[in-house]
Amino acid sequence: MKTNKQNADFLHIGKKLTNWYDANARPLPWRENQHPYYIWISEIVLQQTQVKQGLGHYLRFIERFPTVQALHEALEDEVLLYWKGLGYYSRAINLHQAAHQIVADFEGEFPKHYEDILKLKGIGKYTAAAIASICFDERVPAVDGNFYRVLSRIFVDDFDVSNSRAFQYFSELALRMMPDDKPGEFNQAIMDIGSEICRPKNPLCMFCPVNEDCMAFQTGRISEFPVKTKKVKVSDLGLKYFFVKHQNQFLIKQRGNDFIWKKLYEFPTSIPENWEDSIINSKIISHKLTHKNVSIEINTVDIKFQNDFKKFAKDNNFLIVTKAEAHEKSFPKPLQTFYEGEK
Repeated sequence: MKTNKQNADFLHIGKKLTNWYDANARPLPWRENQHPYYIWISEIVLQQTQVKQGLGHYLRFIERFPTVQALHEALEDEVLLYWKGLGYYSRAINLHQAAHQIVADFEGEFPKHYEDILKLKGIGKYTAAAIASICFDERVPAVDGNFYRVLSRIFVDDFDVSNSRAFQYFSELALRMMPDDKPGEFNQAIMDIGSEICRPKNPLCMFCPVNEDCMAFQTGRISEFPVKTKKVKVSDLGLKYFFVKHQNQFLIKQRGNDFIWKKLYEFPTSIPENWEDSIINSKIISHKLTHKNVSIEINTVDIKFQNDFKKFAKDNNFLIVTKAEAHEKSFPKPLQTFYEGEK
C-alpha cells in the first residue's frame, strides 16, 4: 500500500520532528559548534559503530588530529593507529586521502557545498548531505537506514529499500517534509529518532513525536516496515598465516592495497618447507566481515636459532617486533587478539 504523496504537503510532520529535536537532541560533542571537520569525522566513525562505542574513539582521534591540516600532515601509519579498535580501516585511509584533497583542491578549507563535499574520498551521498545540511544549511536529506525505516513506517510505504532507486525515492519524500529553515535539524532529528525510538526491533513508539501521523503505528503494522527483499550474498574466505617467533619476538609485514585489511599489519603467509617441523600448534579462528565469513588458520612456528629468524625476516622484508612494539601498529582484530594471547 502506498499513500498518494504526489502533491501532498508533509511539512507539519517535519516541523514536529525539528521541534522534538530542539528539545531532545542528544548532547554529542560534534554538535556543540557544528564545525564541518568534526561532523565529518563523527559521521565516518559512526558508519559501522554505535555512538556509545564510537564516542571515545572520536575524542581520541580529534585530540590528535584537531584540524584538516593536522590530519593532512600526519603519516598514514599514525592515522591507522588512532583508528585502532574501530575496524573497517579503509575509512581511516579515505579520511587521510580526503584531507590531502581538501588542502590541495580547497586551500585547506572544508568545502561548503554538497556537490563539492561529495568529491572527497570516502564520502557518499549520506555523509555529504549530513555535512552540507548541518553545517551549511543546504536543503539535502541525509538518507540512510534510519530514513528508510522512519519514513516507510510513517507512510506504510512498501517501496523496497534494496531497490537501486530507494535513495532517490526516499530523498524526494523527505524533501516534502523538510522545513526550509532547518534542514540540519530535520536530518539530525531522524538520525536520533531512528537510533533511539524508531528502532528496527522493539521500537519505543509511545515516545515518538509523530506517532499520531505514523500510519504503521496507528494500524499496528510497525514490524512490516521497511520492506527489503534482496538479500546480500555472504561468501566464505579462507586465510592462512604463520606466526613465526623467536623467544619474545615475532614477524610482521604491512599489507598493500588488498581487497581486505588494506595497509594493516599481518603475519607471514608462507614459510620455507624445512620449517614445517618447527610448527608447534595450529589454530582456526572464525571472523565475520561485511558479506564474508572468514576462516583464519594460524600456525605457530617456533624458530630456535636467531640467525635463521633474522635471515628470513631480512630476505622477505618482515619487521621483527615484540608485543609492546606491535601495539604501535594496526592489525586486523583477529590477528591482534591472537598475538596478545601468545605467551
